[in-house]
Amino acid sequence: VYIWDMDETLILLKSLINGTYAEAFNGSKNVQSGVEIGKMWENHILQICDDHFFYEQVENCNMPYLDVLKQYDDGKDLAEYDFNKDGFDDLNKKRLAYRHRAVAQKYKKGLHSILDQDMIKSWSELYDVTDSYTDMWFSAARACLEQQHVNILVTSGSLIPSLIKCLLFRLGDLFVYSSWEVGKLQCFSWIKERFPNVQFCVIGDGWEECEAAESMRWPFVKIDPLPHRFPGLTPKDLGHYFSVVY
Repeated sequence: VYIWDMDETLILLKSLINGTYAEAFNGSKNVQSGVEIGKMWENHILQICDDHFFYEQVENCNMPYLDVLKQYDDGKDLAEYDFNKDGFDDLNKKRLAYRHRAVAQKYKKGLHSILDQDMIKSWSELYDVTDSYTDMWFSAARACLEQQHVNILVTSGSLIPSLIKCLLFRLGDLFVYSSWEVGKLQCFSWIKERFPNVQFCVIGDGWEECEAAESMRWPFVKIDPLPHRFPGLTPKDLGHYFSVVY
């Protein structure tokens, strides 16, 4: 099982917006172009969160993963359910569970079931522009993921925007944990319970996932903050880390 950090590992966004990605290339990349690309992604994420994934309603009740409230869901048919008039508040776990179920269904279907053709075209073009600007970072990361057995994503961001990022950056087949409230060590413990008697490897760029991996005695692959993290990491490299620890 491969456990991936999201931000600045699989997905570049913050470093595009603040210019640090381009600055690391010592003038060979246009910083402002990266900033503009990052802000376009940010706008897409916020719009989809608010328009389709109840983010304005659930922003203050972040959960670590989508089915964490399954016990509160009575299975009510949501086809005609009016999420804007059910009196939802932060304390109502059943109504929050309904929203999580609706989000999970949309996440599984993907953005093509939500967005119109113009939006899909705009999104696809932005993905290609970004992939080109970052020297094929996203497509290389996607290719690396496709060669692994099981991939789980753990993000320090809140859950709903992170799911939207996954969909937009073509990672929508990954199960996502948010460590926002609980920390990465807790998420890693849940993942270990979910997949007993298997080997794990953690890939990320931050100290928290590194310390959590060490606590679990799992191999940790450090994604370096300098350019060319992807492409560059191959299944052969990951296999080497496994062989050292296991």
